[in-house]
Amino acid sequence: MISHQRAQGLIDGPPAALPDLLAEAAEMRDRGRGPRITFSKKVFVPLTTLCRDYCGYCAFRRDPGEPGAHTMTPDEVVALVQAGGRIGAKEALFSLGDKPEAAFAEHRDFLRRHGHRTTLSYLGAMCGLTLRESPLLPHANPGVMSERDLSMLREVTVSMGIMLETVSERLLGPGMAHDRAPDKVPARRLRTIALAGKLQIPFTTGILIGIGETPRERVEALVAIRDLHERYGHIQEVIIQNFRAKGRIPMRDQPEPSLEDLLRAIAVARLVLGPDVNIQAPPNLSAAGWPRLLDAGLNDWGGVSPLTLDHINPERPWPLIADLRRHTAAAGFELRERLAVYPEYAGRPEFIAEPLRARLAALTDGDGLVKESYERWRHW
Repeated sequence: MISHQRAQGLIDGPPAALPDLLAEAAEMRDRGRGPRITFSKKVFVPLTTLCRDYCGYCAFRRDPGEPGAHTMTPDEVVALVQAGGRIGAKEALFSLGDKPEAAFAEHRDFLRRHGHRTTLSYLGAMCGLTLRESPLLPHANPGVMSERDLSMLREVTVSMGIMLETVSERLLGPGMAHDRAPDKVPARRLRTIALAGKLQIPFTTGILIGIGETPRERVEALVAIRDLHERYGHIQEVIIQNFRAKGRIPMRDQPEPSLEDLLRAIAVARLVLGPDVNIQAPPNLSAAGWPRLLDAGLNDWGGVSPLTLDHINPERPWPLIADLRRHTAAAGFELRERLAVYPEYAGRPEFIAEPLRARLAALTDGDGLVKESYERWRHW
């Protein structure tokens, strides 16, 4: 790992220095992760598109009555996860807006009809339903959570996550990306990540580049993640995600980060976080240039689904797994399927709720990856 000071210099480095930076990051990845790149076969479950936050870059959220505003019923959740099971998916990725019951009476009425007071309570019930009615393992991205919420969800998920996005409080200012987003206060998100560490929850986080932060603020966010991981050892994955402009968002005219910006951010993340941390960048957000992301030191392609859209970026289709396999092999790596919980945590009982351990053991090999006998539908 490198120092905060050196990372600041690298993130602001000249274009001519990029090849050396990528080579250093790739060497560190190879040293720590070996010749293997992973991915997860998933179903994207958009539990509710309602959200009390109004982030300037988000095309997922809706208000009640808007086209696309919807909260899934239990029957809809079961139908989706069972369909995923039939085509060989292993992960149910639950995404949802932050605390919509705090803003919308319609949503409070929905929750009441289904026996819940909070969206997180309903999420817990739907994760439990997924475990009972399908072979999929839930991973939840529910936003800011209390210790009580995390403890409840830990019993019905194999992993959880919240994107830190940034530690820049500037972006909370008028007209900035997080101007109307009370759940994007960096301290609140850092507290959620720390509580997950205290509870030994395998946790995914990451940064979002191109939303108004400076390159140096990207480094500060990465260092904050590193500090939490060094304290608790629970960060299973760090995502480096690039902003993509869309027609219906307030930030539709914001310039998108270039591929070179993304490569530099991934490479610096690798050097800051070290050889052993799993680093992912979504391939569907990089158009035709996505195979080059391997040059920057990532070791995971994230979740890929043949059944559901990326509801956060619906205009960006997932690459076919056959294409992932071909390009990964061309770069000299083996592509292997993992579960929603990474191999380093799948076999550690302290990180997995007791009722879920037998299911994980049945699916995984000695390396904690999906058994090759279960790696069906290899050419989605």
